Amino acid sequence: MFTGIISKTSKVQNFERTKGGLSVSVLNNLEKVRMGESINVNGVCSTARKAGNSISFEYMPETIRLTTVGILKKGDIVNVEQSMKAGDRMSGHIVLGHIDGRGTISSIQTEGNSKIFEIKLPRKKFKKFLVYKGSVAVEGISLSVAKVLSNSFIVKIIPYTLKHTNLKEKRKGDMVNVEFDIFTKYASQK
Repeated sequence: MFTGIISKTSKVQNFERTKGGLSVSVLNNLEKVRMGESINVNGVCSTARKAGNSISFEYMPETIRLTTVGILKKGDIVNVEQSMKAGDRMSGHIVLGHIDGRGTISSIQTEGNSKIFEIKLPRKKFKKFLVYKGSVAVEGISLSVAKVLSNSFIVKIIPYTLKHTNLKEKRKGDMVNVEFDIFTKYASQK
C-alpha cells in the first residue's frame, strides 16, 4: 500500500521483452530496497526482483495490457514510491498500485502557477468512481478531482508536484496510469 506522495523520480535503465512478459530496470535512488519489496512505479505496484544500483521488475501480460509499462522506453522518467510502513504519516490517500486502466491526456493548460490536466477516462463506465474533490491516482500521484466531465476528468497540479514528478515530462496525447479511489470503488458496489 502506498500514499501517492511521490518523493523521487527515477530513470528507466533497461527494458526487455521476455517470453510472456516484460523486464524493466530503473536507477535505484530509494532507501534500502530489498528483493521482494513492493515499489510503486508510475502507480503500478511492482515487486523488486533484484536490487542494487538498479531495481529490476518483471511484469505479466495483464499488467502490460492495463498499464503503461509496456510503452516505457530506456531513459524515460518514472515516479517511484516505497510502500508504507506501519506508523508512517498518511499524507495522500490509500493507493494500492492496482491500476484500473490507461487514461489519455487530452489537454494541458496553465492556470496561474499551476497546470490543469484533462484526462480521458480509460472506459466511460469508470466515471462512477470519480467524485468532485475526491481522490484519484495518476501515474501513482495522489491527486484531487477538480471536475468530472462526461468522458474525462480534470486534475490541477501545483508547482511542487509538477517539479517532483514525471508530470513535467507529459504532453497532450500521452497515456497515464489511472487508479480510482478504493473507497469510491467499494461504495459503488451493489
